[in-house]
Amino acid sequence: MTPDAANYLDLACDAADEIRHRAGVSGIDIAMVLGSGWSSGADKLGNVVATIPLDEITGFSRPVVAGHGGDAIITEVAGRNVLVYTGRTHFYEGRGTDAVAHGVRTAAELGAQVLVVTNGCGGLDTTWKPGQVVLLRDHINLTGATPLHGPNFIDMSEAYDKELRTLVHGIDPTLPEGVYAQFTGPAYETPAEVRMAGIMGATLVGMSTTLEVLAARAAGLRVLGLSLMTNLAAGVSAEKLDHAEVIAAGREAAPRLAALLAQVSERIASTIDFG
Repeated sequence: MTPDAANYLDLACDAADEIRHRAGVSGIDIAMVLGSGWSSGADKLGNVVATIPLDEITGFSRPVVAGHGGDAIITEVAGRNVLVYTGRTHFYEGRGTDAVAHGVRTAAELGAQVLVVTNGCGGLDTTWKPGQVVLLRDHINLTGATPLHGPNFIDMSEAYDKELRTLVHGIDPTLPEGVYAQFTGPAYETPAEVRMAGIMGATLVGMSTTLEVLAARAAGLRVLGLSLMTNLAAGVSAEKLDHAEVIAAGREAAPRLAALLAQVSERIASTIDFG
């Protein structure tokens, strides 16, 4: 079943009820979306309570991109329930923005207060090497689309929570911060498009994340964004882009990413005031 503008909130409620029933939990505190290169660390995020294939939950589909998993995993970290999606729906799949935002809305219905969103992407900063993790401080939505409906004028002046970024810098103070520009995809960006994004202030380019963050902020979730720079963007390097290299970079970085996610989830769960 695919969400549409008419019933997207009902679908999120139904999906949340199914997760509660199958996982045996009343709700969650933190949600994570694990993008390319990140999903291999899911089993190291606390004590696993339940694993549910995404395509068995109302409104979800199995991820179509190599390098993504396909489960909703509920874990317990420092007394908090964490919902981990090992995959996402991308805008370029043609299912609409509500399908892209469905995981975030389901997490909100389950009571999540924090969303950790990750991705694999191309980089514009030549001082960064493939495998570099970058904290997101802002984004540019170049898709021309939004998951919001009607006059929903949400504040995006701090889309990526400053306190959460400070928390991660306490774990690894060497992590740089960057600005992520989302293109529609699925074709990689041209060198001219990358130059345009750079002029606009982007230091990272990719095909996900910003629409999910819009939905999260509309639902009142605090957001932490982590990007894995898998390659230099088109035109920044003379190398041609190949998705197999993206997968390889993610695989090589997997142990570091898993360790970082474990620390981040534990720190959020144990120090953030959930009220």
